[in-house]
Amino acid sequence: MISYRELRELELKVLRASHELSTHKGQMTVDVHSLIGVNVDQFYGMEIEEFPAQIAQVALWLVDHQMNLRVSVEFGLYFARIPLKSTPHIQNANALRVDWNEVLPVQRCSYVLGNPPFLGYSYQSKSQKDDLAVVMQGMHGAGVLDFVCGWYILAARYLKGNNTRAAFVSTNSITQGEHVAVLWGEMQRLGMHIHFAHRTFQWSNEAKGNAAVHCVIVGFGHEDQAIKTIYEYEDIKGQPLAVPARNINPYLIDAPTVFLPKRREPICNVPPMTKGSQPTDGGNLLMDAEDKAAFLALEPRAAKWIRPFLGADEFINNIPRWCLWLVDCPPNELRAMPEVIKRVQAVKAMRLSSPKATTVELASSPALFGERRQPATNYLLIPSVSSERRSYVPIGFMDANVIVSNLVYAVPDATLFHFGVMTSAMHNAFMRFTCGRLESRFRYSNTIVYNNFPWPGFAGEALSDKHRNAIEQAAQCVLDARAQFADSSLADLYDPLTMPPALLKTHQKLDAAVDAAYLNSGGKKAYASDAERVAFLFQLYQRITSFLPSAVGKKTRKPKPQKVIDYDRI
Repeated sequence: MISYRELRELELKVLRASHELSTHKGQMTVDVHSLIGVNVDQFYGMEIEEFPAQIAQVALWLVDHQMNLRVSVEFGLYFARIPLKSTPHIQNANALRVDWNEVLPVQRCSYVLGNPPFLGYSYQSKSQKDDLAVVMQGMHGAGVLDFVCGWYILAARYLKGNNTRAAFVSTNSITQGEHVAVLWGEMQRLGMHIHFAHRTFQWSNEAKGNAAVHCVIVGFGHEDQAIKTIYEYEDIKGQPLAVPARNINPYLIDAPTVFLPKRREPICNVPPMTKGSQPTDGGNLLMDAEDKAAFLALEPRAAKWIRPFLGADEFINNIPRWCLWLVDCPPNELRAMPEVIKRVQAVKAMRLSSPKATTVELASSPALFGERRQPATNYLLIPSVSSERRSYVPIGFMDANVIVSNLVYAVPDATLFHFGVMTSAMHNAFMRFTCGRLESRFRYSNTIVYNNFPWPGFAGEALSDKHRNAIEQAAQCVLDARAQFADSSLADLYDPLTMPPALLKTHQKLDAAVDAAYLNSGGKKAYASDAERVAFLFQLYQRITSFLPSAVGKKTRKPKPQKVIDYDRI
């Protein structure tokens, strides 16, 4: 409806201008009937539900009537299309199951546009998953894709070899995380080029209980265009700024077209990042402050086996939490703690009742976490999820005694240098444009973000001691500034409204030190935006990965499992 109205508006402007030119030359009459060319029968559409399909057809006629009245007022001549001879071609059909060329041959189509449904894989019904599977047949990794991706693939197949263009409103997940390599790798194989893009903006309507959705709009076609435009949103609820671009890559950046794969190892020589340990315990091995006090009152001998336990929420919001960590607990000592045994038995019962075979197997070692990846040394902790409001994802050093959960990542043996680069504007910009999202929050990833991040000193001259020392000194200043506010949580310190000026100043100095470290690799002294930073990092990524051995990204040997104790015997 809106598309039809806007086309009629454009046509009216052309007719108005033409009429004014003709009037100046002495011609005072105009035959509007012969000049109006846009009509409802030029619109073809598919709608899966019957009633909305009928509504769309009637609505187009209503808009046509309204625009005809506008023409009548504009030129002082009555203009109407009665009786209705032209009919919109709106089919009640499943767009993922229909041959689009049967709806309208691509040679007769000028534009494909729409607002397809956005549904993550876990929210799709069985029939929707089946529909998507038909479209994605043969595509490796397609199981992670959002429902909207089906329309992109079908449109690309429809447009291939023609100059017809397409654009869809979509969830911004299609330009983030692991979606990119899967979807846009196939789009590139089909010969598609992005012509314009609206970066993330917030869309919502006034319906009761309707949550705001973070969207993008991507326009594409088989033929490339010299003039491309990126629409940037300083405020995702505001108006965009149009910025010309030489190339628009799948992350909606004016940079080379690259796809960041899920890597098992970093592209640079830095310590590996691993996910923390997953309890799979039904909550029986975990406890908050109140649970801990009550438990120790009953079982004081268990104190030596209770360790601090941190997930993303606990780390950022300074929430005390503990766990029973019984990896090295001797069987005789374990049996002497009946309250601990009760919890271990509860873990076993929970695992045995699980419908997942892998969880049932874990019942043979109920005193241990389901997955154990606890660093043996002190480590750097990175939360897997962080608010999109923060300029910097809060990260920090942790003692090896603190058990790290599967909701955070750990970098063992990390130094001040690693902390400094990872908490800098450069790394955070890269994270914002490449990570996935949980709702609107950033979802950090070791395989997509950390392992693909181009570190300074790996594409050009080696990093000098001067630059390394500058980063380390600035990183220490950040930690010192945090220490001034020991009673404040990281959530308090990194909230844009409450961040202490002293902390912000140290971060800005750290940003400058990290930026300077990239100068030998072609970086700038100052960047106007995150997009500029990421454009540079993509170029650096291409240079670094061009020298990578083919072994990078392959599976690495899994560590040997820890010895399992027969707790039934105990």
